[in-house]
Amino acid sequence: MQAQPRRDYRLKTHGCPTCLRPESALTVDRVERIDLRSAFIRAKKLERNYVAQLRKIAGHIGDIVNGFDVRDLPGAQMLQAVLARYAATLTPWAEAVSRRMVVEIAARDERAWLRNSREMGQTLKREIANAPTGEAMRQAMATQVKLITSLPTEAGQRVHDLVIEGLSQGRRAEDIAVEIARTGEVTKSRATLIARTEVSRTSTELTKARAEHVGSTHFIWRTAGDSDVRPSHKKLNGQTFRWDEPPECDPGHHALPGCIWNCRCYAEPIIPEA
Repeated sequence: MQAQPRRDYRLKTHGCPTCLRPESALTVDRVERIDLRSAFIRAKKLERNYVAQLRKIAGHIGDIVNGFDVRDLPGAQMLQAVLARYAATLTPWAEAVSRRMVVEIAARDERAWLRNSREMGQTLKREIANAPTGEAMRQAMATQVKLITSLPTEAGQRVHDLVIEGLSQGRRAEDIAVEIARTGEVTKSRATLIARTEVSRTSTELTKARAEHVGSTHFIWRTAGDSDVRPSHKKLNGQTFRWDEPPECDPGHHALPGCIWNCRCYAEPIIPEA
């Protein structure tokens, strides 16, 4: 549920935690806000490394596609089969790359919490350090493997669709070949989008797991604060939402900060004081 910026509000404790209202006898005395701006803005270096890894795969896919002279449907089907086999061989590599990315983000996330926990009690610090992030990490790694191995299969489907469309429209084989030759670049763009989005999404999901473990039910939406912020996201900046009720950040799409394509926003957890 959306509410005004937290300046004049406190979290309720009386059985309706989805609401916010002005501080009263029914609310906690204070809700601690931790300034996590520097800590939870996504790691640019890590993102660049992940982009580079995925674009390498896209480059290999482009080489495979350009090695075929696809002029008809049988040729497209043969290329699809080759790319499908490549996707299968990618799985161990995808698992290793994904694991490294997720583990690095998890370690960074934990360090960020502890750097910003000077005012927390020792019990809360221990809770943060021992938060059950394993399931969130496993889910993140599974998602990455699926996305990485989808790159060659999507490229194969693109070639197949181009051939079918070209033949049905009576286009020349040379014109179809030009579009097919762009498959490598199209795949590189897709790889870049995946890497940028998934680094940010993974960071948010791990932050959410730790926050909820220590009793946080809400977060404050924060943007990167520059001219590239989407207007719809700029409107959300500074507003408070429940972790389990993400706002509509783009038309028809509800998501947490950083969990939608190319989103550079991040969630600032609200931690109730015990």
